[in-house]
Amino acid sequence: MNQTTAAPGTQVSRLPSGLVVVSETMPRVETVSLGAWVGVGTRHEQAEENGVAHFLEHMAFKGTARRSAQAIAEEIEAVGGHLNAYTAREQTAYYAKVLKEDSELALDIIADLLTHSTLDPTELERERGVILQEIGQANDTPDDVVFDHFQLTAFPAQPMGRPTLGTEDTVRAIPREALSGWMRRFYGPANMIVAAAGNIAHARLLALVEKHFAELPAVTTAATSAGSYEGGEMREERELDQTHIVLGFPGVEYRHADYWSASLLSTLLGGGMSSRLFQEVREKRGLVYSIYTFVQPFNDTGLFGLYAGTGERQVAELLPVVAEELAKVQRQVTPEELKRAKAQTKASVLMALESTGSRCEQIARQIQVHGRVLPTEEIVARIEAVGTDQVQQLATKLFRARPTLAAVGPLAHLPRLPVIAERLAA
Repeated sequence: MNQTTAAPGTQVSRLPSGLVVVSETMPRVETVSLGAWVGVGTRHEQAEENGVAHFLEHMAFKGTARRSAQAIAEEIEAVGGHLNAYTAREQTAYYAKVLKEDSELALDIIADLLTHSTLDPTELERERGVILQEIGQANDTPDDVVFDHFQLTAFPAQPMGRPTLGTEDTVRAIPREALSGWMRRFYGPANMIVAAAGNIAHARLLALVEKHFAELPAVTTAATSAGSYEGGEMREERELDQTHIVLGFPGVEYRHADYWSASLLSTLLGGGMSSRLFQEVREKRGLVYSIYTFVQPFNDTGLFGLYAGTGERQVAELLPVVAEELAKVQRQVTPEELKRAKAQTKASVLMALESTGSRCEQIARQIQVHGRVLPTEEIVARIEAVGTDQVQQLATKLFRARPTLAAVGPLAHLPRLPVIAERLAA
């Protein structure tokens, strides 16, 4: 067994099976957050099985060889714990938060879900209906739909662009064998990290993992095709009170040298009430209720974007104003606003250290992405090292690339993409 100390209170071990176990001991809290992060998600799916990763995540909770679906819910809630999961484009996570004395129960349940799910045919058809309802609900929510359109337009005809939930057609067609096959191929030590943060010693966690995760099958690392950003526009006319817009650009991956520059650029543009876009678009002009920017990194590519919701006629003024702000930031970033963005970013990083759930997620993802837990001091140093010139240069690089525009709602007054691109280069 290989074992290292990554930072004060943080330890990483690799079991003989290849399973990585990482923990951060927080002795002053009374809880433990723990879970298993599997390094497969939507981008690993074939077109015809789009939605299988999310479908399996649902079905894992529908009964194992030892527990019914009801027993799973009752056991965790009988100790006041919380059990949940999510599927993303590059990973699927199963996690729980419990009092420190119930750590073994939580880990036992999670291991049971991942190794002994029965995928009962009756439950499967029932859950298929639930997921179709979930897709229907998302389709009725325009600020969800517009992000799916944005992803598909940024990465067309490739796994990175497909919806995490799948489509109604693919979910209706996914057989039980696809779910069991996905679990057999990918849910094993080579693709999995077990993480914990809270009042638990690393030696104790290791003993529990060796006991409860001993039956994971041997698998190979999941392969995927590289994400290829293309951009363009997708418009869906709907009778709504607002037009929902996502405007974006090719961004940077997790390990890129400009990762923290991109994060700071996002913060000073649209990361709070003092940001440029919030002040200019909402406070001064009253064009929106909600506007924000986001950085969405992946293992080999990324996106930088902004979302806004506005009225049918206001959209004609909104996008030129947004484009002007994106052009301005290419010309000047002041030391004062960069200092403010750094303070916001550092505060977010440091506040997350106080939550067992946030910290558990953080150390698991850092192992997946970087192969190690990043010391907080290193993260803060990287943030502090970013200068105004770096942010301006990155803004120029991002915002002069081919944009992606997705819009849902009344679109008669929405400018066309070439008009917006021309303003960005001005």
